[in-house]
Amino acid sequence: MSSHLLRITLAACVAFSVAQPVAHAAETTLSAGVATALQQAQTALAGHKYDQAMSAVNKADAIKGNSEYDTYVIAQMRAAVASQTGNLAAATAAYDKLIASPRTTKAAKEQMLMSEATMAYKAGNYPATIQAIQRYQHDYGNSPVLDTLLAQSYYLQKDYQGTVNLLTPRIAAEIKSKKVPAEAQLQMLAASATALKQDTISTHAYVLLATYYPKKEYWDLLLHGLIVNPKIPQALQLDVYRIRLAAGNITQARDFMEMTEIAVQKGMPQLALDLMNQGYSAGILGQGAEASRQARLKALVEKDIAAKKASIAADEATALKAKTGDALLTVGYNYVSFGDASKGLDLMQQAIAKGVSNVNLARLQLGLAQLQAGQKDQAIETLNTVEGDDGTHDIAQLWILKLKSAAIHQAGKK
Repeated sequence: MSSHLLRITLAACVAFSVAQPVAHAAETTLSAGVATALQQAQTALAGHKYDQAMSAVNKADAIKGNSEYDTYVIAQMRAAVASQTGNLAAATAAYDKLIASPRTTKAAKEQMLMSEATMAYKAGNYPATIQAIQRYQHDYGNSPVLDTLLAQSYYLQKDYQGTVNLLTPRIAAEIKSKKVPAEAQLQMLAASATALKQDTISTHAYVLLATYYPKKEYWDLLLHGLIVNPKIPQALQLDVYRIRLAAGNITQARDFMEMTEIAVQKGMPQLALDLMNQGYSAGILGQGAEASRQARLKALVEKDIAAKKASIAADEATALKAKTGDALLTVGYNYVSFGDASKGLDLMQQAIAKGVSNVNLARLQLGLAQLQAGQKDQAIETLNTVEGDDGTHDIAQLWILKLKSAAIHQAGKK
């Protein structure tokens, strides 16, 4: 991931930290030999003659009998030269000496710790970066720049579990406080979880990317994640197909056939026909060698619809007497699909209140039924109540995202 702008910012931090004024300079005086050598170092540094500058610093350091103040200012100049040349070891040693000194102000110590971290990052020494940032966080708390740097360091050294452990609670806290997570952090979380085959986490990360940064590539990756996620239960396969269809992600006849068959198996033949008709309208079904088989399936679905319409009153009576609301939920959905939205939605709500085997899946179905009935606002409200970590919540959030994106698109046309 690109960090060009970030590195420019960090370079500025380094320059600022090494330019800090000497603490208590008015209270002490450099010895003559040290003052001369450091003046030579400063002149060489200004002329970008870094080897000469460091040689002059070493000359000052080698003078016998240096005072504590001499040693302190020598360390300052060594840090300045080492920072300019990218000598991480020398700069870190000098900064640590300055940080340990009571002469250095708290603000200067903070900048020096930040400089240690940024120099280590620029040098590609990610373990040192992590150590410096953790030290900074312990002493001074969080910094937005360093927080990002810490996550990047874990990620770039391929400590994917460390990246996930760091970013998961951070992103959750930002969302809870109504802040928008940084795109780069969501990208790192998604990529790290994918590398670890933590499909639920990666899917959720792509949901957040599609939510806050709606780009086609995030939708494609997100939908792919749902397709290949082995933790998605069989009960959700139809819902995966439906959100893919809504996003324009289904182009194969076999997918239309499979979702149709699943809907029939679930006892929702009108939904099955509606899905199949979209395949015909798109010119995907009814073509080629499979056209006759597709036509036979459509005829069977239409026959099933007639039978279901004839039995729905009896189905309702039986479902109302059942101990759970699972059967009643399906009956209610069928009423909605047959055009009786008011009765159907009421039965679905009764089913959920009665108790169902998977309340989040039931809420998802209710939200989609409300959407089919033209109640978009109520659908979004219902979908927002869907929880769970098996993919149900993520599918619901994708529907919400899709509905809101459509509203924004329509508003832009007016």
